[in-house]
Amino acid sequence: MNPVKHVAIIMDGNGRWGIKYKGSRNKGHTAGLKTIENIIEESLKQKIKYLTLYTFSTENWKRPKKEINFLFKILEKFLLKKTVNLIQNGIKLYILGDKKKFSSQLQKIIKISEKKTFNNKKLQINLALNYGSKEEIINACKNLKKRKMKITERNIEDNMYTKNIPNPDLLIRTGNTNRLSNFLLWQVAYTEIFFIKKLWPEFNTNDYKKILNKFRLLKRNFGSI
Repeated sequence: MNPVKHVAIIMDGNGRWGIKYKGSRNKGHTAGLKTIENIIEESLKQKIKYLTLYTFSTENWKRPKKEINFLFKILEKFLLKKTVNLIQNGIKLYILGDKKKFSSQLQKIIKISEKKTFNNKKLQINLALNYGSKEEIINACKNLKKRKMKITERNIEDNMYTKNIPNPDLLIRTGNTNRLSNFLLWQVAYTEIFFIKKLWPEFNTNDYKKILNKFRLLKRNFGSI
């Protein structure tokens, strides 16, 4: 049976769900937040150590400014409201991505949440914020060149946001779209990928458990027979 240490999720479909059922993309993002809370809770029950959530990509800056502002506002509220819960549940928060583009207020809130949860061990939640995998790989190579170090697999990995984080065992993408969208391109080389038709607000803990159970029973060869 395959152990599950790290799950990565592309949480696709909030906007489409919001328009279809509530007449607003923003209401879809709000509904998607509840799904996040449910999946975090189930991840704790399943004793998963790392949960990486594709929250805001470098490409998402192309969205309407009003929607971007709303996304960051609910992120701020979530961190302000839930950091105490994260501490109580032994959850560590870590941000993957370039935080410099965020408002000073959001940067401050993120810094406080990361600091307060730093020593927690039960589950590490990696929020991919202003994250782009191509940029991550390019920056890692630039850092190596600057430090006059050899470009090797190990050295590249040591200069990525995911340094000291094991590669995902499985990746889930909701929203009926079968692509990676510039998410963890290096890290998912040997990751099992599950594409789900449901939109993110529709995805529930039963769906999650079915995928985890299916993964645990897979035969994984990693190039061998």
